Amino acid sequence: MADPMSSAPQIPSAILPTYARADVAFARGDGCWLEATDGSRYLDFGAGIAVCCLGHGHPHLVEALIDQGRKLWHVSNLFRIPEAELLAKRLTDASFADYVFFTNSGAEALEGAIKTARKYHAVGGHPEKFRLITFEGAFHGRTLATIAAGGNPKYIDGFGPKVEGFDPVPFGDLVAVKAAITPETAGVLVEPIQGEGGIRVPPSSFMRGLRALCDEHGLMLVVDEVQSGMGRTGKLFAHELVGVTPDILATAKGIGGGFPLGAFMATRESGRGMIVGTHGSTYGGNPLATACGNAVLDVVLAPGFLDDVARKGLALKQRLAALQDAHPQIIAEIRGEGMMLGIRTHVPNTEFAVAARAQHMLVIPAGDNVVRLLPPLIAGEEEFAEAIARLDRACRHLEADLAGKRNGSSS
Repeated sequence: MADPMSSAPQIPSAILPTYARADVAFARGDGCWLEATDGSRYLDFGAGIAVCCLGHGHPHLVEALIDQGRKLWHVSNLFRIPEAELLAKRLTDASFADYVFFTNSGAEALEGAIKTARKYHAVGGHPEKFRLITFEGAFHGRTLATIAAGGNPKYIDGFGPKVEGFDPVPFGDLVAVKAAITPETAGVLVEPIQGEGGIRVPPSSFMRGLRALCDEHGLMLVVDEVQSGMGRTGKLFAHELVGVTPDILATAKGIGGGFPLGAFMATRESGRGMIVGTHGSTYGGNPLATACGNAVLDVVLAPGFLDDVARKGLALKQRLAALQDAHPQIIAEIRGEGMMLGIRTHVPNTEFAVAARAQHMLVIPAGDNVVRLLPPLIAGEEEFAEAIARLDRACRHLEADLAGKRNGSSS
């Protein structure tokens, strides 16, 4: 169906045209809702691609941002940063890790994680071990190294020789992983749930099998939790769902609640090569960013919050399953964990996203013909009911379009 925003006049932009932007702009947000510049309201089940984990205008985050903004924004990592030290301690206390390095984005976090895995072997006397086994359908960022790790030709083509060191195999295939291990293999890089790839959840035996293979061959298990971390699945990190402990982890998106912040985390052993001078960042972990990160953790680590996310995620998934039953021509499958859910569609997922937007609801296309539902973690029954009603109307419009096309072709 046609995008109702497409008829609006286009204003020439000086922004490099690398995005296919929907022609709608937002002026303000409140919780799970966004208000467009024309005053219309949208139910936001994209959360800025899983970034606004506590929704828009969360009072605790706003207070933390304003309070820190009045005091100190940036000093560089030439000096101690108490806000960053506190955030790192809280993250390590709540996870497997002993060390945290703060970045500005998920791609930077992945770059640091990759460097850490390689350096581990180099300081252990095996600099030849630099390759990482990766997975088809993965997305790890847009830098030259992370597009090579992701392996998607549409992101790689035209940017010169592909960065060496990444060996892709089918997602979920332990036999292929084992066959790909060579004397140059440093580790395995995996998303416990592929987000951009289409909310693809592997069997728990797969992640456990990866851990066992890494232990057997002395490899680093590097987990990309940029999208699945920070409570999105009902656990602080998704690897906890299957009881697997990584050696290195990268996270971002929800960690700052909307403020640019990322991190990679490592055990003492896996981080042994990352000493003074081996890595750095000008902005990473500055007082303003890490004050926001601490405010996010105040909420996410509060007693009962993550359990509530898991409970609400299951309830939403059940409602989506009922929606699938009502619209089998449109919806093929519901997948995901917690509040990281996907709808695989029979129609093009971009058409589904447009139909949802026509109902003033935001969802996000992904691979495997899936649209992602990544609502703020504060969403509840009222927002779920509204979401299902709007998606139901979107499905009805898509069904009418299908019927119209069939009638047109038969006449």
